[in-house]
Amino acid sequence: MVRGAARKFLPHLALRVPGLRRLPVFKLLAAAEIAILAHQHATRLEPAERGRLFALVRKGRGRRTNLTAEERDDLQRLVSKMEPRLFAGLAADRLSPLPLPRRVVHGKRSR
Repeated sequence: MVRGAARKFLPHLALRVPGLRRLPVFKLLAAAEIAILAHQHATRLEPAERGRLFALVRKGRGRRTNLTAEERDDLQRLVSKMEPRLFAGLAADRLSPLPLPRRVVHGKRSR
C-alpha cells in the first residue's frame, strides 16, 4: 500500500519542491526516516504539552534568561519526556552504514 502511494506521490513532489530532483534518493530516504523519528518522539507529549513546549520555545527565543525559573523547569521536563538522547542515538543509527552498538544508541544501562 505504501509503495503504491509513494510511487504516485513522489513524482508530483519532485516537480513542486525546488531542488528536490537533484538530491540523491538515499538522502531523501534518510531525511524521511529522521522526520518519522522526530514525529514519534514529539508524539510522546500530549497535545497540551506540545502546545506548552512550543509556547516556551517561542517565548525563550533561544535564551534561557528570557524564561523564569519555573518555565525553565517546565521546559526541561517536557524536553526530557521526549527522550532527546534516544532520538539522537536512533538518528545516528539510521544514518550509519553499520549498526551501532546498543550503548551508543540507548546510552548507559541503568542499574
